[in-house]
Amino acid sequence: MGVTGPPGPVMDRDEVDRALARLGAEHEAIETSLLALQDHAGRRLLEGAGLTGVTKERWASTEASITLLWAYFDAYSDALRSARGIRSRRRWSSREDLAELTELLRGESVTVAGSATATANAPTLAGSGKLSESFSLSTLVDRMNDLYAASLDLVVAADAVWSALPARIDLLAAELQRTRQLAHSVGVRPGEHPAGDDLERITHTLTSLREQVISDPLAFWVPAQGSSAPGGGRPDTTVYDREARALEDVRREIDAVLTVRQDAEQRLMRLRDVLSRADRTLAEARTARGEVLAKIAATEVPVVGGPPTVLQEQVAAASEYRRHGQWHRLSPLLESLERKAEDELLRARESLTAVTAPLAVRAELRGRLDAYKAKVARHGLAEDPFLIERYDAARRMLWSAPCDLRVAEQAVLRYQQAAAELLAAPRVPEQGGPQDHRGEQRP
Repeated sequence: MGVTGPPGPVMDRDEVDRALARLGAEHEAIETSLLALQDHAGRRLLEGAGLTGVTKERWASTEASITLLWAYFDAYSDALRSARGIRSRRRWSSREDLAELTELLRGESVTVAGSATATANAPTLAGSGKLSESFSLSTLVDRMNDLYAASLDLVVAADAVWSALPARIDLLAAELQRTRQLAHSVGVRPGEHPAGDDLERITHTLTSLREQVISDPLAFWVPAQGSSAPGGGRPDTTVYDREARALEDVRREIDAVLTVRQDAEQRLMRLRDVLSRADRTLAEARTARGEVLAKIAATEVPVVGGPPTVLQEQVAAASEYRRHGQWHRLSPLLESLERKAEDELLRARESLTAVTAPLAVRAELRGRLDAYKAKVARHGLAEDPFLIERYDAARRMLWSAPCDLRVAEQAVLRYQQAAAELLAAPRVPEQGGPQDHRGEQRP
């Protein structure tokens, strides 16, 4: 290689030896890295995979970068070999040898053929149409480091996605298959139950997702923000996580169906019992209404409805579902019927309460009348003719049929008022004959 003049001061022997030692260590490190990249499992998978999308585009560029890396490395190795050859000519290098070594170690003395760079089509190489391009060793090392980092970043990212997602998808697919079999056993099928439709959709989504991950792994890679290290980032599991949650929801639905299969008979029995209690309560309300109409006058008594036939028909349908093992249909129907049965029982009880309200009012008036009579008796006034008259009038109204509650209530109030006045009046000693509670002498 001709010498055109050293770049800057000529290096001495110690500087040359130190530079050769450093370049030798760099050469060894670069060779180790390139061999590791060549043997990287991700790179081998990329070479053999049928790639699509962004991964296909970026891998074509990365393959060119790797090819260029080796071309650079070969040129670097040749230059280092030449420098070592010049240094080994003699123990004490001459001035001419040191000048030549300075040019080789510090100048743009490394030439890479244009055919190699053009074939590689590397995006980092400017002017690839040249017949050749010259670099200094330090510039060449920087170029190799940049190309290596970019190539390793892509290889590591693809390998990370392939290492993480397909295995997880396969595990979820196996769980999906077990869930489908379980769903089929309880009648949860596509077109017949929403959970069956969900299973079908999840199956198609996972199949498509796995194909996309295998052919275009970089589409599922999220680079780390602000990270310059090769492979900085994480696999994008958004679609996988969504389908995993959907499958878990389906499993809960099927578990509910299985629970229905296990205790369907007990739940149907409880359901019939609740509806039977509601029917009995309505029958009691109808009987009570007749009694109220016969015993209570001038009172609006609400009409008592009959048991809903729709519920009975739905209970019969639920029994048919159980008999034929249609658990996926029985599950939602039972839940709906249990709510409606409780509502029906509550309605029957409210109807009974509304119908018997006049009887409750009459019973309250009777109890109040007797309570005041007992109070008057405790004070020794039970034989007072005026109170007896008022008591008998109220009692006749309350114990007669039909009973006018408004008139009876007024009679009870009159008795209460008379008793209260008598109890509050001062007791006058008997002189000349008995007196009434107003202090007037009775004949």
